[in-house]
Amino acid sequence: MSNCSPAPESGPPATPKKRLLNSLKARLIVSALLLILVLLPLIGFTLNDAFRQQVKSAAKNELSAYLYSVLAVTEVDNSRLFMPELLAENQFNVIQSGLYALISTPDKSSAKSLLWQSDSFLGFKAPPKLPHPATGHSEFSEMVLEGKPHIIYSFSASFEQRDNSRFPITIHIVKDQANFQQQIDQFNRQLWSWLLILMVLLGIIQLAWLLWTLKPLAKFKQELNDVEQGRAMQLKADYPTELQAVARQLNALLNTEQSQRKRYRNALSDLAHSLKTPLAVIQSQKDLSQSSFEQITVINKIIGHQLKRAQSAAGSSWHLGVRVSSVSEKLVRTLGKIYHSPEIEIAESVDSEAIFKGDEADLTEILGNLLDNACKAAKSKVLLSVTSGDGQLTIAIEDDGQGVTPEQQSQIFERGIRADSYGQGHGIGLAIVRDLIDSYNGKLSVSDSQKLGGAKFEVSFRQGES
Repeated sequence: MSNCSPAPESGPPATPKKRLLNSLKARLIVSALLLILVLLPLIGFTLNDAFRQQVKSAAKNELSAYLYSVLAVTEVDNSRLFMPELLAENQFNVIQSGLYALISTPDKSSAKSLLWQSDSFLGFKAPPKLPHPATGHSEFSEMVLEGKPHIIYSFSASFEQRDNSRFPITIHIVKDQANFQQQIDQFNRQLWSWLLILMVLLGIIQLAWLLWTLKPLAKFKQELNDVEQGRAMQLKADYPTELQAVARQLNALLNTEQSQRKRYRNALSDLAHSLKTPLAVIQSQKDLSQSSFEQITVINKIIGHQLKRAQSAAGSSWHLGVRVSSVSEKLVRTLGKIYHSPEIEIAESVDSEAIFKGDEADLTEILGNLLDNACKAAKSKVLLSVTSGDGQLTIAIEDDGQGVTPEQQSQIFERGIRADSYGQGHGIGLAIVRDLIDSYNGKLSVSDSQKLGGAKFEVSFRQGES
């Protein structure tokens, strides 16, 4: 396909992902959700760790109290350890109660390091390695006893004997972790349940807040769309301070554009009117040749056409949207009456939602000229196709005539150059079409029709998405 009238490209259409990333609403929602999804779990992990440390500290204090109660009844005489049969804390007296007391010696030369164990420890094997902190110091750690996790609090002391010698011992208080782990697990369940509920509530609140905050932008977009579709001429809503200046400037721009377009139309109308009188005087000359009279008649028709065009589009503006189907249906009905002998069938495949963002008169001029030329060239059938999507409007007109040769394609849009042998027309129709399409930064191309075998004229416009 050869492009006979190249136009500036506006770049490839934006992908859904790119449009999403360029959406202010999407960015704010994603930012708010990320804040919730990152901040609340971070708070949860922090609270969980703080509670774990608190439980650990409470367990350490509890074991420390048990240790000093055991230390208070511990006696050493003549390098022998004496302990009462029963301890004050009854859990030490119940077999495998979950709370155990051990006394060992850090003296490596001793044949037996474990010196004493509480009745609750019966049935367990002595741990192979027990902590032995320095004398007067304690150590809190974890250990595995019979395959189950336990916590152990150890304190080293030294007893002075009658011969002034020292007898070092280490008292160990061991407790099953099940109770502490149960507290932690219960806290975790409650914590994450409430955090999950809080995340959902905050998400809903954030979403509602963002929608309320962005409501003026949605209204702004709707009003711009109304202006584009021709349902309004200005922005009238009461916007927040940040958008008021933009709305005022846009309204000023719309007013300026409308005024300029009106002056342009008026100037075109005045020019056509001013030319009609001199042409009428020249046409009244009796000594005019037939060819001169025909040319003046042609000029009069062109002036009449431009006058009609100026009147029909005087109130139009760049932002008005025209439904293509409404214009094409009128043209097809009109051309069907003109080309009835021999009958030319004009088939339509028009997207009912397709919008041409420009003057209705300009669209009528483009479609009218292309359809008229297709009917002149066709043997029996013309096909009009209109599609829209992704900010692109495409109009294709095909016929089953002889087609357009490559040599004709390079000349067909020049003013005054005729690529047909029709007995009517001024030779400027396609040139006007090209100029109009160029004014909208559109693209016009001609090629061979794959469906009907004749010529195919295709017009495409890049249009902003609403």
